Amino acid sequence: IYMWTHTSTHCVCVCVCVCVCVCVLPRATNVSLSSATVVGRHVRSSYKHLQGDVRRRKLFSYQKFFLRIGKDGNVNGTKREDDPYSILEIKSVDVGVVAIRGLSSNHYLAIKKSGDLYGAREFGPDCRLIERIEENRYNTYASAEWRTKKNKCMFVGLNPRGKPLKGKKTRRKSRATHFLPMVVQPR
Repeated sequence: IYMWTHTSTHCVCVCVCVCVCVCVLPRATNVSLSSATVVGRHVRSSYKHLQGDVRRRKLFSYQKFFLRIGKDGNVNGTKREDDPYSILEIKSVDVGVVAIRGLSSNHYLAIKKSGDLYGAREFGPDCRLIERIEENRYNTYASAEWRTKKNKCMFVGLNPRGKPLKGKKTRRKSRATHFLPMVVQPR
């Protein structure tokens, strides 16, 4: 900031000049594109520390159910706190994208193109879920692969009876799609 005054016989003038300095960060050019993706000013390879992060959790729904993946691949909710099929491993597979695996069932939480929830034996495109922390501190999980015909996200959700909601009927703001990740203590 630079300021000066000028005094004459009739008035006093005060002028203020503000200099604005703009810093532009250069795009990462020294990183090979085969190992990193440039997104604006950020390089995706700088998030490598987030990939492979595994968290052991129970997902407690806003509807008061624990999300469970049964040994046969059925996905639903349970009120039982000690249900071994409700213990899940949440693994980061990309920035903002996770895979959720039932520890006892060894099935991955997945969303079909039709919006149905199921447990997949093998990890595949249906198992890639976008994890988002909402304003109410609950998490939502949306399919990273599939969208509705109206280009809306399909979310993991449970109805008030603990039954899985069809992804095409879900919305991010709906409390049926909100889950609280609860830490599971190692045995």
